[in-house]
Amino acid sequence: MPQSRLAVLRSITAAIGFASVLFGAHVAAAQTYGFATMQPGTLNHTSGSAVAKVLKEKANLNVVVQPTAGESVLIPLISRGEAEFGIANIFEVVAAKQSAPDIRLIGSLHPLRGAFWVRKDTDMRTMADLKRKKVGMGYSAMKTIDPMVRAILATGGLTEKDVTPVLIPNVIRGADDFVSGQADMFFFAFGAPKVREVDVTVGGIRALEIPASGIAAARKILPEGYLTPAQPNPFFIGVEKPMDVYTWDNMIFTNAKVKDDVVYKIIETLEANKAELVTVQPALREFSAAALYKKYDLPYHPGALKYFKDNNIAAK
Repeated sequence: MPQSRLAVLRSITAAIGFASVLFGAHVAAAQTYGFATMQPGTLNHTSGSAVAKVLKEKANLNVVVQPTAGESVLIPLISRGEAEFGIANIFEVVAAKQSAPDIRLIGSLHPLRGAFWVRKDTDMRTMADLKRKKVGMGYSAMKTIDPMVRAILATGGLTEKDVTPVLIPNVIRGADDFVSGQADMFFFAFGAPKVREVDVTVGGIRALEIPASGIAAARKILPEGYLTPAQPNPFFIGVEKPMDVYTWDNMIFTNAKVKDDVVYKIIETLEANKAELVTVQPALREFSAAALYKKYDLPYHPGALKYFKDNNIAAK
């Protein structure tokens, strides 16, 4: 073979090899998935971290947690494809239906239970005791928390006119304002590290009791909320006796363009490794593949629907 032709062939081979390296690097990069959560210290960040850890270790999916300022911020990120997965409460996801059209549900990861906490050394015990008190409201980075606060106030026969609003961007700031004395209460989900931090910092907190008779008034504001029973235990910090607590669903979702087999694999992996999930996030004791599928006026990802069909899971 002429020397010049051999040189050309070697050049072509080298070019193909270089292109293959570049293509391989692109494929490897494409296997990194962003998981958008709320800030560290929140229950959602811990839940997202548990999911990411299991998917990385058990499914070989490089899932990276991406903390954000709040759920109103993270949902549009998923719709735009700037992160592949997210976790947010059902109120936020429903509210974003029009502005985030490419969101697709994977399902209800676990219930969320929240409370209004006050200092343990006060005489406040029920929701009605917040009358004329300083209450965190606004939630500019978590827009559906504000109607939730108003719904919970309604269980005690109160409106925002009956309290002194303290404007805050998110639940972390609300907890910090409570610690500093700028607010007389704070709202958070049970199980969040921030709740334990506040409990220790102020010398003890108490969850205000919600009367079962008040849930009808709350549902006029947010129909998706409901009450579930809670018992005094380390998870339910500040619950001093058996009582009902405000409950809503915590959703895991993705972008419409994420591949079906990836979503299918995620559900399959989480179902098979529940014990590892609970090690990081005790709230995931209530996770199951069957509990993922609930009837909401929101589209599910085809990969999730295929899993539900293959495993005979009907929407609840």
